[in-house]
Amino acid sequence: MTTYPVDLARRSFLYGLGASLGSVAFSSLLAAEQQQAAPASPLAARQGHLPAKAKRCIFLMMEGGPSHIDNFDPKPKLKELHLKEFTRGGKEKSAMESGKRYYVESPFKFRKAGQSGADMAENWEHLAGVADEICFYRGCQVDSVNHPTACYQMNTGARFGGDPAIGAWTTYGLGTVNQDLPGFIVLPEVAYPQGGPANWSNGFLPAHYQGTTLRPKGSPILDLQPPKGITRDHQRDNLDLLAMLNKKHAAAHPGHSELSARMANYELAFRMQTQVPGILDIAKETQDTLDMYGVGKEPTDALGRKCLLARRLVEEGVRFVQLYASTWDSHDYIARAHGNLIRQVDQPIAALIADLRQRGLLDDTLIIWCGEFGRSPDNGVRGGVAYGRDHNPKAMTIWFAGGGTNSGHTIGATDETGAEAVECVHHVRDLHVTILRLLGLDDNKLTYFHGGRFKQLSQFGGKVIEELIA
Repeated sequence: MTTYPVDLARRSFLYGLGASLGSVAFSSLLAAEQQQAAPASPLAARQGHLPAKAKRCIFLMMEGGPSHIDNFDPKPKLKELHLKEFTRGGKEKSAMESGKRYYVESPFKFRKAGQSGADMAENWEHLAGVADEICFYRGCQVDSVNHPTACYQMNTGARFGGDPAIGAWTTYGLGTVNQDLPGFIVLPEVAYPQGGPANWSNGFLPAHYQGTTLRPKGSPILDLQPPKGITRDHQRDNLDLLAMLNKKHAAAHPGHSELSARMANYELAFRMQTQVPGILDIAKETQDTLDMYGVGKEPTDALGRKCLLARRLVEEGVRFVQLYASTWDSHDYIARAHGNLIRQVDQPIAALIADLRQRGLLDDTLIIWCGEFGRSPDNGVRGGVAYGRDHNPKAMTIWFAGGGTNSGHTIGATDETGAEAVECVHHVRDLHVTILRLLGLDDNKLTYFHGGRFKQLSQFGGKVIEELIA
């Protein structure tokens, strides 16, 4: 499948004749042809460019930057350096004397989990039980130390917002199986992540591909059901009339995708009234399943509900689900902060992996766990107490489960203090290219003509991280 309907061999020559009025007109022609070549249903399921290992994706976003050093990448060297001044070379000295930045050892003990011997902090009690399903990757790097720009880059490939999210690119390339549900669904926290809804935007892609958010508390979708006294027949008549008027307007204003997307969304909302309530009703699950996810007890209830809902959504044909956990921005008291966060997410995430496995869905469902960057081996000093860690774009741990990834392996490595990736090092653009490849998409072919050029998730190309693929 090629997503751009142009003969590049012929037209790229013409386009290169110069930045003239002719090239401007040619850009408009390309954009118009791309609009006309769109399928009748933009979210209709379709084949990718390559054989896919994963049919769907669940993206677990630990916004705030979880510390690799305190979760999945132990650094014994930090015990030796603890509370010594942080330097980039030269002799360390006691931070108690200097009052400057200092090395911080992890407050957590580590163990080898599963037959694969995966490194995990001991307080990951439940995840250790599915360690052999996981592929850990320690070589990814990003460009920003600021939360909003780093979140944008992890989610969209660009640091400054306005580009399509990876879920939008996925549904643009593959469509989705269930036409009565959105193809890209987001389960955020009550407080949105830094950068807000731009993290799941359709960007310059047609509006059909924007992520649909479900509220974590109360009614997941406001005003989903019609007002009292309005029947489905009334709604159908109203929608038919509106569609007739909108089609006339659209015919007079070709090339405006927003109107067609709005019309499609009206129809989707109408169909969702019968589909969504049943899918979102997790009370239909057995008590054993609810207990497995930690639903109904603290501190696991919130993420347990999201993980269980994510399983139900992909089971019903949703292509891409992204869920957010509470912020991992632990500058202070990392033992308490990260400890509490691990207790919130450990059981639900392990249950999601185990549940997909027992239902026969894990092999073709790609699970991704990551934040926007890692954490530093050092921090500022306050009374000689080991507090937290700062942002670190040069080292992080990302892990995968299912979806054709290299389970039971740890790929890449960081240096002896965890400050920087040193083995199998790749920029985040290569991570995105690899995710698309697992889903059967070629980043160089998954393009969209916008702003005078063909754009893609990786921004300007990347390469597959072959070591991550089984």
